Amino acid sequence: MRFLATACLGMLLILMTACTTTPPLNPTGEFVSRELTLDGQTHRYQVFVPAARFRHDTLPVVLFLNGSGERGSDGARQTMAGLGPYVRQHAADFPALVVFPQAPDDTEWTQTAGPIAFAALEAATREFNGDPDRAYLTGISMGGYGTWELALQQPTRFAALVPVCGGITVDWTDQRPGMNAHSVAGAADPFAAAAQRLKDVPVWIFHGGKDEAVPPAQSRRMAAALEAAGARDARYTEFPDANHNSWDATYAHAPMWDWLFSQRR
Repeated sequence: MRFLATACLGMLLILMTACTTTPPLNPTGEFVSRELTLDGQTHRYQVFVPAARFRHDTLPVVLFLNGSGERGSDGARQTMAGLGPYVRQHAADFPALVVFPQAPDDTEWTQTAGPIAFAALEAATREFNGDPDRAYLTGISMGGYGTWELALQQPTRFAALVPVCGGITVDWTDQRPGMNAHSVAGAADPFAAAAQRLKDVPVWIFHGGKDEAVPPAQSRRMAAALEAAGARDARYTEFPDANHNSWDATYAHAPMWDWLFSQRR
């Protein structure tokens, strides 16, 4: 009996040890830092990897393009405005990969920084089992312009677009002429040209009605051009009291996420 009791006690201790040393599944998502080399230059980016319970299959992938104020080389600032804070607040239940490349100082997503975004998207999709048919593109301000430009460069790449306070042209100022959508810059009507190229890509445009940095007329004109082109699914939401920061309201808008994650290429 003593031997039996000792054996039972030993088995219980083994089971208890196994229970205490087996790590639990990560209950929340996390940001991880990565680097890529492009044309001999190293670029830092971050990826939000969702909680373990979402990773049983391929994951939807959101590519986020930062605004002017988050440019740099630290590899972190691009997560501090726009989509990054929203994802941090919802780290336990956000169900998708989010890729955060960073545009270097004095560059535009519509010009030299675009390849960095595509390279980061490719690398993160491979590493974290992303689904290429559920890749979505969004960005704020300069990144909103970049959303249009990258989609114009590869119009069959993304399942849906969410440009926030962006635009197509910069004819309202002489300070940032390089920010315009270069793919249609030579067209007689850049908005109509962009709409014709993207009319089959679902898009939901957001802008603040009191935006003093990028006039809401940019988004209004693009929405009208998409409608005129017979776009398959083009939506426009204007927050009447929002200034340039219309991104907080956009990413907090639950119907947008329901719509976005229902799209497939």
